[in-house]
Amino acid sequence: MYDVVVVGKANIDYLARGPTLPAPGEGVNGDAFQEACGGKGANQAVGAARLGAKVALIARIGKDARGETVLAALRDATVGAAHVTRDPLAHTGVALCQVDAAGNKQILSAAGANARLTAAHVREAAEALRSCKVLLCQLGVPFEAFAEAMRIARMSGARVVLDPAPGFPLQDEVLAQLDVVRPNSIEAESLTGICVTDRASAREAAQHLIRRGAKAAAVQAGREGDILIWSGGETWLPRLEVKRVDVTGAGDAFASALAFCLSQDQPLPDAGRFASAAAALATTRLGAQASLPTRAQVQDLLARSRK
Repeated sequence: MYDVVVVGKANIDYLARGPTLPAPGEGVNGDAFQEACGGKGANQAVGAARLGAKVALIARIGKDARGETVLAALRDATVGAAHVTRDPLAHTGVALCQVDAAGNKQILSAAGANARLTAAHVREAAEALRSCKVLLCQLGVPFEAFAEAMRIARMSGARVVLDPAPGFPLQDEVLAQLDVVRPNSIEAESLTGICVTDRASAREAAQHLIRRGAKAAAVQAGREGDILIWSGGETWLPRLEVKRVDVTGAGDAFASALAFCLSQDQPLPDAGRFASAAAALATTRLGAQASLPTRAQVQDLLARSRK
């Protein structure tokens, strides 16, 4: 029924851009503002759908105007939202995003209804989970919801991809159930205790995750790119040259593109290169969901990068 099922957060993002990010106690005048749908779960569902996957999202939103906006955006992106449930007691999640002139970001979120997604809500979506080729998750919703989704999907043979944001330690038995874990530098340190700053330390962190049971690990190597390692080998994914505007959503583009490729049975090295190109394109526009690329755009960047 589905290529990819995503379990994660759905938010409304309030984004402001200025010349620098404010220091504590400092006020900075900005030059751009955007209100848009976000949340890593919704972003990754939209990202996979924009690439051509048939996608469903399992999430929790409030019974408020922001929730209606989230649902409308999911429908517009052809994401199945039958399992995006409404909470009568909590607001739809919000994220306050700040971006500087170089595209660097900082984000403060209020989880709202995202924190009230339960294992019972996930079980109500069991039919979708049993039908999917790839389950894509993050750690922004309660762990019990993620664990239940993984249990159901794996019973039917789905591959599991985890974007471990926000980063916190995971037990070996959880890592052993992951086909791919994709941490950024900060999350990799939370998972492994290794400070990731470059290609060598990213390789060390990825190998650590493989030894603990993950089948593959794609670790962000600071500003250099990403390293993708699996039991049969590794590939280096250098940062593609684009004009960066805002890195918000780049990680979501990478994760959703990787999940899409795996749902199409593409080899890991090809999936990694496709995901790296999708992430690069996501930095060229302001905002998260607005910046997620189409399959044609990713293929065009890959073709140009080979010349």
